[in-house]
Amino acid sequence: MRQKPEIIISLLFILIFQVSGKGQCKVEETAFKAGEKLTYEVSYNWSFVWVSAGKVIFETDTITVNNTRFFDFKGIGKSYSFYDWFYKVRDNFSSIADKKTLLPVESHRNTSEGNYKVNNSYLFDYDKNKVISSTQNSKNPLTIDTLDLEPCTFDLLSAVYYTRTLNFSDKNPGYKVPVRFTIDGEFYEIVVKYLGKEIAKDRGGKQYNCIKFSADLVAGTIFKEGKKILVWVTNDRNKIPIMVEASIMVGSVKAYLSAYQGLKYELSSQIK
Repeated sequence: MRQKPEIIISLLFILIFQVSGKGQCKVEETAFKAGEKLTYEVSYNWSFVWVSAGKVIFETDTITVNNTRFFDFKGIGKSYSFYDWFYKVRDNFSSIADKKTLLPVESHRNTSEGNYKVNNSYLFDYDKNKVISSTQNSKNPLTIDTLDLEPCTFDLLSAVYYTRTLNFSDKNPGYKVPVRFTIDGEFYEIVVKYLGKEIAKDRGGKQYNCIKFSADLVAGTIFKEGKKILVWVTNDRNKIPIMVEASIMVGSVKAYLSAYQGLKYELSSQIK
């Protein structure tokens, strides 16, 4: 596969992946509900100085399509105005997913990162194992294609929410699983490794009992080939990412949970 550009919001999406084996799409219990909203502050480090660069917001809702209720997921990434001169980011992702399986039926990406712009749409048909993709970016004209769809293939947003439903209580450190997702009309598979349990802090300094993972980076315009990303997820029924960390071409990036609302369960992992 050829390399693709990555972005601040994609950083969070990919970091949040925990495990998702092919053919293992059963959802026993969701870790979220309509009305949940998670906000993250993204910080950039260059020459040992940390700068607050932007924020990412994940929102969960429901929507009715042809008399059927679906989850309506949204992800929004935005660099702060004082950081726009360096690298302006305006990212919008959306995904409509089945409430039982969390498999996507429709997804959209409309992003602007520096001088690079993307406008992509997908229609998923798991009965026919096909996905109709409409992809366009600053380097390539509009392309409409029908692609083969393997079982348990998600878009970025639905994959984030799907992995939050999985139970890792019986896994040992070192456990590895491939994760398959589609973006920009192509399919990717990265290897995720469970590292064990640790305590992590959110943006306000509150501590949480967490599960820690690493994942291989998909090389692109800001990610380094051969590097890994780290994620700390609350060790409770909500499975909220508390902190993520990765190296980029120049410097490194961290994202911290800064606010939350509408959680489905008590945040029992918080250390008081």
